[in-house]
Amino acid sequence: MSNFFEKSDLSRSEAENIISDTLQKCDDGELYLENSKSESILLDDNKIKNSSYNSDLGFGFRAISDEVVAYSHSNEISKSSLMQSSENLKSTLKSVKGTYNHEIPKSNKKYYENINPIEQKSLNEKIKILNEVNNYLRSKDDNIKQVTANFLGEQKSVEIIRSGGETLTDVRPLIRFNVSVMLEKNGRKETGVYGVGGRQSYDSYLKDDNWKSVCDEALRIASVNLESKPAPAGEMKVVLGPGWPAILIHEAVGHGLEGDFNRKKTSAFHNLMGQKVASEGVTIVDDGTIDNRRGSLTIDDEGTPTEKTVLIENGILKNFMQDRLNARLMKTKSTGSGRRENYRHIVLPRMRNTMMLSGNQTQDEMIKAVDKGIFAVSFGGGQVDITSGKFVFNCTEAYEIVNGKIGSPIKGATLIGDGPSILKEVSMVGNDMMMDPGIGTCGKAGQGVPVGVAQPSILINKMTVGGTKL
Repeated sequence: MSNFFEKSDLSRSEAENIISDTLQKCDDGELYLENSKSESILLDDNKIKNSSYNSDLGFGFRAISDEVVAYSHSNEISKSSLMQSSENLKSTLKSVKGTYNHEIPKSNKKYYENINPIEQKSLNEKIKILNEVNNYLRSKDDNIKQVTANFLGEQKSVEIIRSGGETLTDVRPLIRFNVSVMLEKNGRKETGVYGVGGRQSYDSYLKDDNWKSVCDEALRIASVNLESKPAPAGEMKVVLGPGWPAILIHEAVGHGLEGDFNRKKTSAFHNLMGQKVASEGVTIVDDGTIDNRRGSLTIDDEGTPTEKTVLIENGILKNFMQDRLNARLMKTKSTGSGRRENYRHIVLPRMRNTMMLSGNQTQDEMIKAVDKGIFAVSFGGGQVDITSGKFVFNCTEAYEIVNGKIGSPIKGATLIGDGPSILKEVSMVGNDMMMDPGIGTCGKAGQGVPVGVAQPSILINKMTVGGTKL
């Protein structure tokens, strides 16, 4: 754990006095201290193209009065910078008359180890594995034209000091390993991408030659796409595979269940609490408490312990995801969902690991129930209007379904619709829930945070598929 005052002319007690003085008539607020170390190593074109290491240290000082947030940040932890931030906050909130909310739940649970994954494996060892990845893949298929592989590692130490000197700390490891393969055959080029990651050491994902299975999966996806034909277009039944396809639920539904959009009444769900918003059998939770997962947190970025928040239960809307500000204004409690990209950013209610829970049907039953439709196994990019839930998603691996059987792989399929409508079109929920491999990053208001998704296979009765074949 970082000692943020070790090399500073600012002592802890002086910082606590400045914090308490600044926040005395505010409704809430804190000093958020952060020390992050990150690395990126990239192999491309048969050689290491880039290797970088970054260290960042700083604080964000926040004062809240009613719904007004004053925020000041600095990459220098010193007496003068904290005093200057304090003056900035006071001048923004000139006539505050609030009562500081000292209440914050406590937990001694931890969902990942206090490690620095960057230091646990030497740079030379990481470079050696990336070169082995390159050689392994190129030896497997003569049609391979390009191999790209990269490691991303991070350790983030945070300390949150509240008015009165209450202190909460967390050390968050995070790694990611990605492989991309391009094949060329008869003048046609196709790519396959796969990756893994989470809040553990590199070796947790790479030992026993586990990296080979990541390579094999990227190559398999590229090979499938090389044989694909143009996707059909029109309205049809869609079966979504388990795991990563839950990114559609995350984007089209999850954002609409975040507290800020509902307090401001901009979400399609804002006036539907307690009402049926999805088919029976659809239960969606947002869970920050799963060991070592990319979206898990011991405490959120306000110091609140994370939890498993039930959002939709058996089709009924039960809860929104809340940070402290929106919870207070909506007269409810924080769900441990207050997150920020780093100390330069304000806190927003955000998702952690967003999951649709298993039902009791099988994927086979779903496929057999479709005369004409598509089976979407994985997605790439997409666009979504958070407030309406309208989305367009590109399938990176998909197959046609004809007469209850999986047919040829298809290329260029896009799924078009809106979250609230799609929830009501779910007619079968599988018994095969799976987490994503640990690669998700969610963007909101210019901030990116690591997240996870999970779902079983689901059958959507009616969905617009954009394709190139009418």
